[in-house]
Amino acid sequence: MTAERTLSQRELNRATLARQLLLERGDLPVSEAIERVAGLQAQAPAPPFAGLWTRLRDFDPDELRRLIAAREVVRATMMRHTVHLMTTRDYLRFRGPIQPALERMFGGITSGRVQPDELALAVDAARERFAERPHTFAEIRALIAELLPDADHSALAYGVRTHLRLVAQPTDGRWCYTGTAPYALAERFLRRPIPAGTDARELIRRYLAAFGPATVADVQAWSGLAGLKLVVEALRPTLRTFRDERGRELFDVPDGPLPDADTPAPARFLADWDNTILSHADRTRVVADEHRKQIVKAARVYATFLIDGVVAGIWRIEKEGRAVTLVAQPFRKLAKAERAALTEEAEPLVRFVRPEAAGHGVRFAAAA
Repeated sequence: MTAERTLSQRELNRATLARQLLLERGDLPVSEAIERVAGLQAQAPAPPFAGLWTRLRDFDPDELRRLIAAREVVRATMMRHTVHLMTTRDYLRFRGPIQPALERMFGGITSGRVQPDELALAVDAARERFAERPHTFAEIRALIAELLPDADHSALAYGVRTHLRLVAQPTDGRWCYTGTAPYALAERFLRRPIPAGTDARELIRRYLAAFGPATVADVQAWSGLAGLKLVVEALRPTLRTFRDERGRELFDVPDGPLPDADTPAPARFLADWDNTILSHADRTRVVADEHRKQIVKAARVYATFLIDGVVAGIWRIEKEGRAVTLVAQPFRKLAKAERAALTEEAEPLVRFVRPEAAGHGVRFAAAA
């Protein structure tokens, strides 16, 4: 099939923003929004709440809390071996297809540190413990240390996380999970078997709907799966194709929105680890290469803000007595109108994130 047309970098930016509900806030149920964006990365408990606040008009965090309490939304290891907040429906669809990626990443990180017999023993022992009740990974590491005192306990605990289907046990707190949440066997927690099939075709389609148009390398970067070229090729008759400005072939779902390049992109604040800036092999559609090292440091992906659809700085919350301030640190000098647009977006965000504070403010730090 001949490529339909060449898409500019700006058109790709607008397409991804539209699909991530960042061009215009959506009027969607929370569960539908989570599926629309293909899950929310949840390395920490709070970011998914902030991520939905950014994406939904009149987001009600109690709606998300109810879905988590009802076990309709779960927090679990998924794409790129990172923790995501997913609907249970999507977890059941995609946990099997993601398994080869988890095993590949585990093998790469722990090569030479774990023996097969050690891994089998650790996984079997952990499965028995999780069958009794939820456990934290500190407890699982202690179990492994007792069984295999001379082994690499951290690597084996990583192996347990890789080979067992586990979901985090929610709590009653504001963000529904603690930083050291206990985990439960998914089939026990959800009271149903977890499909083991590894067919990745629907996973690929959902990625394209949430982040496309995209290259095969982009799909692989997001999912952690390798060798998807043939799978995407098999899907070609059901997809549309484009080229980017460098001539690379892009794949897309037939009905994915493609806004005009001149579509306005409002100021937006993205939470830590937001998938919008992590889900392409070539991330330049949303973040310049020279800024990537300022965003990703020591295994952490900092919260960022967008101006005209592109990452223009990082932000954090600082406590000052009983008050809190959202501090925005741009990568360049901001125009007066840009600062005004960011302030308008930041003021309700800081109140949402820290409603208990006695005062709320917004401050701009010097350009990084």
